[in-house]
Amino acid sequence: MVFTLGNAFYLLCATAAVSGKLTWGTTEFLFTFGDSYTTDGYNISAGVNSPVPGFTSSNGPNWVQFLGGTYNVTDTKVYNLASGGATIDAALVAPFEPTVLSIVDQVSQFETFLASKPEGAQWDGSNSLFAFWIGINDVGNSFAWTNVTSQAQFHKQLMTRLFSQVEELYDSGARSFLFLTVPPTNRAPLLVAQGHTAVSKIAAALDDYNAQLAASVRAFQRAHRDLDQVTVFDTRPVFNLLLDNAGPLGFVNATGFCAAYQNGTPNATTQTAPCAPVSSYFWLNTLHPLFTVHNILAHAVSTTLSA
Repeated sequence: MVFTLGNAFYLLCATAAVSGKLTWGTTEFLFTFGDSYTTDGYNISAGVNSPVPGFTSSNGPNWVQFLGGTYNVTDTKVYNLASGGATIDAALVAPFEPTVLSIVDQVSQFETFLASKPEGAQWDGSNSLFAFWIGINDVGNSFAWTNVTSQAQFHKQLMTRLFSQVEELYDSGARSFLFLTVPPTNRAPLLVAQGHTAVSKIAAALDDYNAQLAASVRAFQRAHRDLDQVTVFDTRPVFNLLLDNAGPLGFVNATGFCAAYQNGTPNATTQTAPCAPVSSYFWLNTLHPLFTVHNILAHAVSTTLSA
């Protein structure tokens, strides 16, 4: 088979477990929580209708912006509370800076500014989707720890804390949820450079974290029979298919990046010799994929939510 971005996408549309009635086409409000893969610089404390700076880690739109823009079919309004570097709870896994807003902080912001359904964000449980993409930094910062009983036990603590926040949103009226699994960051340049032992260790930690996430979602569904759309979207097949077929799909490098681009470029077509154009790379830097990857991911998510 000759791979293209188009047929790669169609192979990825069955990567999720979905239940419920709400579809992407009937979603009027999208609330997102997460880390650098999700944030766009929006600051809810500056006002519900404050502008979105568009600060992303992808050198262009990220998956939330593609969902709210390119694949927005019903004028869905997006409120992105994510914070670059976020973990679930800074008390469990410290972020790289104390100013980073954890999921606990992000949900607190939702409760403060959006739970009351203010003017401009008059959402309802029947038309709103609450999306979480978190765990990259939780696993990445903790997989090598030796001061925990076991990684599995620690991940259980993380899940307990994460779903305490999901419960808060449920109590505020949320009924539809999207959970994205942690992608295979063991394949990111940051880990590849650390060698086989580190790659194997974090790969095992990622598998356990994602398995516990899926199990926790199922437990949450069993506890609340009035939930609507509940989706676990597995990002791993998306990343793995693109990385495994990087050459045929047009990516010039699947394991490294161009140092000249790592902090972002003036535009999406920038080229600094001897590197290929920035848009030809999978990884912008040691950990973050480019907007091209986010575009494919968002397309797959929107299609899954429309099923």
